[in-house]
Amino acid sequence: MSRQKRYKRKSGIFKIAAVFLLAPLAAFGYLFYQYKDGLRMAGPAEQHPEYEFNGEKSLDKINVLLMGVDARPDEGRSRADSIMVAQYNPKEGKAKVISIMRDIYTEIPGYKNYKLNTAFYLGGPELLRETLKQDFDLDIEYYALIDFTGFEKMVDALAPAGIEIDVEKKMSANIGVSLEPGLQKLNGKELLGYARFRKDAESDFGRVRRQQQVINALKDELLSAKGVAMLPKMIGTAQPYIQTNLEGGELLNVLTSVVLQRPETVETMTVPIENSYTDARYEGVGLALDIDFEANKQAIEAFLEEEPQVSFSSQGNSQ
Repeated sequence: MSRQKRYKRKSGIFKIAAVFLLAPLAAFGYLFYQYKDGLRMAGPAEQHPEYEFNGEKSLDKINVLLMGVDARPDEGRSRADSIMVAQYNPKEGKAKVISIMRDIYTEIPGYKNYKLNTAFYLGGPELLRETLKQDFDLDIEYYALIDFTGFEKMVDALAPAGIEIDVEKKMSANIGVSLEPGLQKLNGKELLGYARFRKDAESDFGRVRRQQQVINALKDELLSAKGVAMLPKMIGTAQPYIQTNLEGGELLNVLTSVVLQRPETVETMTVPIENSYTDARYEGVGLALDIDFEANKQAIEAFLEEEPQVSFSSQGNSQ
């Protein structure tokens, strides 16, 4: 082999090696830039209280208590506006979400009976976890608490052009925006208003149904090629508004697994299930839901541990 050919061969090998070495560095640099840009968009980090959380670990699944809160510092403590339990199975790439009605009337450990969301007001995520363990035998290892501002910023970072939603009716009461019927793209504030609307005949059941619709729409956007690229920016944008006991490494592992597995669907369930509750009114509490805890506990176990054979949802009122 001539000296010129050997030089070209070595030069080609060097170029290939450089690509393999520089590509990961470039990718990391891009992701880090997107993350820092998200932090810049979010603004100064807010001060949050430290929360205790003594959840139990699962051997093969990740269980997270998700809480949405309208955090307003001038109003003191808040009740949880939405309560969900998300389960992700990294081995099978399956995601499931249980939406739990906040108006369930229950005994809160150490206190008398209140609506379920009052547990967060009285004792934060840990007391809510204890109540869910008592009522439904749910073992939850992690929690994530996000306020409304964080949700809006997260959506706008993920999808600057908006998330496509088919709005089924005119909505404006107590949601801070006015929505007209029809298929349209909603920004973060509008999407939050759509998910929170409850001033119709369906009340909280309709709101939970819309929340599940929003979860699936966000999942579709997040797992698209464009969404994956925007993930670091979305995390950076939402970080100052999220409280969680998921450490950085754990969170990264979960997100990496979700992105690589890309679950096709997010299975959803609403508690209470059909024909397991009645409307009730209690002094000092107002309207609430009396539910059959045993029936719902069994339905939750079947939903999380097996392939569900029926649709676990609730529509309207059961008497």
